[in-house]
Amino acid sequence: MNKGIVYLVGAGPGDPKLITVKGAECLRKADVVIYDRLAGHRLLALARPGAEIIYVGKSPDRHTLKQAEINRLLVEKAREEKAVVRLKGGDPFVYGRGGEEAESLVEAGIPFEIVPGVTSAVAVPAYAGIPVTHRNCTSTLAVITGNEDPSKESPGIAWDKIATGAGTLVFLMGMANLPAIARRLVENGRSPQTPVALVRWGTRPEQQTLTGTLENIHEKVMAAEFKNPAVIVVGEVVSLREKLNWYERKPLFGKRVLVTRSREQASVLSEAIEEAGGEPLEFPTIRVVEPEDYAPLDRAIGELNTFDWIIFTSVNGVQAFFQRLRHHCKDVRELYRARLCAIGPKTREALENYGLLVETVPGEYRAEKIIEALRDKVAAGTKILLPRADIARKVLPEALKQMGANVTEVTAYRTVAGNGDSARVREMLKHGEIHLVTFTSSSTVHNLVKMLNAPNLEALLKGVTMACIGPVTAGTARDLGLKVDLVAEEYTIEGLMRAVLGYYGL
Repeated sequence: MNKGIVYLVGAGPGDPKLITVKGAECLRKADVVIYDRLAGHRLLALARPGAEIIYVGKSPDRHTLKQAEINRLLVEKAREEKAVVRLKGGDPFVYGRGGEEAESLVEAGIPFEIVPGVTSAVAVPAYAGIPVTHRNCTSTLAVITGNEDPSKESPGIAWDKIATGAGTLVFLMGMANLPAIARRLVENGRSPQTPVALVRWGTRPEQQTLTGTLENIHEKVMAAEFKNPAVIVVGEVVSLREKLNWYERKPLFGKRVLVTRSREQASVLSEAIEEAGGEPLEFPTIRVVEPEDYAPLDRAIGELNTFDWIIFTSVNGVQAFFQRLRHHCKDVRELYRARLCAIGPKTREALENYGLLVETVPGEYRAEKIIEALRDKVAAGTKILLPRADIARKVLPEALKQMGANVTEVTAYRTVAGNGDSARVREMLKHGEIHLVTFTSSSTVHNLVKMLNAPNLEALLKGVTMACIGPVTAGTARDLGLKVDLVAEEYTIEGLMRAVLGYYGL
């Protein structure tokens, strides 16, 4: 990426996946990211480590920086020979003041590029099931600022033409002026019975939609205490919402789900939650780190040709083992003698990715079932290698030893407390902004309790649904005083999601 340049990037209307490919590329390479209130906080995760992040957001009653100050900041950072991303909600050239910022860059001699974004004028109605054009309703669309002072003697909006000149009218930033907008449209020929939709926080899990007519929409707003930020849609296309409302019908719509897995492993669960219409909030309560002492694992690697079985009880264990194998300049050929057992399908898949065949996978994915699966395959003197976490339960090695096996248990990795934003999560729980917590291991339970560090934990979690990946994790949660609402029947991420959807009646 060029240095000393500013990229004016449209972030889209809120759903982080609506950013363009080019916009995401700019974020990943930027030295500085200067972002707005509506630019989508989750997009900041795309920024590279070490990038300078600066908030310049504006709300109706508060401006962090005035526009002239933002312009100066862009110039200043670019003159430091930095690649700057100016991340703006929606599209930078659709009521985003991107044109003003571009002008200031031209005047300062700073090179810049425009990266268009998905505008809320189109995307937000779409997420509410409202097409802004439809050949049976209208072929014309007007996008209008709703932020013009209604008391102006000479309005910049030609209401006499706008009112009936386009079939669909979309007003941005217009909630404060909604009564005046409705009045002017009716005064200039639009029927008072014209359908109206207000879409708040469109494309986000907290999206809210309120419908009415020009005649009664303000009354409905007051009754519902409907507030900014919202897009106003006026026209017959609003009548299609009841039929085409797809987003708000998703099973987890409106649910914010706390994902406690490690940051490296959270993506699969987060994506499944998003697909179901929920909002994943990643709060990594565990981190996977190296063992304090590699000597036991190294000795086992040096004696791989002596083991009859190697049992892997997690994907983390597979990854850690083979990373260490590569460290010693060895590969899968060292495992030629050993038979392999995996605790579940994901662990088996991880081994198969190395070109290995797994002989045994228990029908139920926990240590007790591994014992049952190996009972007829393990005899006195059978040598078994068990590379796993430092805090793993002792059930498996003890049972194998009772069967007469010679068990070498080594630490392949450690799990330690994660680095999630505990203060933020506590505050969100306090205000009822988290609806569901997922636990994928006993470690995630232990560390969540530890990281929240709340003497009133029961009160803090009141009304929050607790979902566990299996009975062992659920047992840990109950031992720590947590109320478990659902337990997956299949101890996988897919099984956990099925249990969650079933809990909500799907």
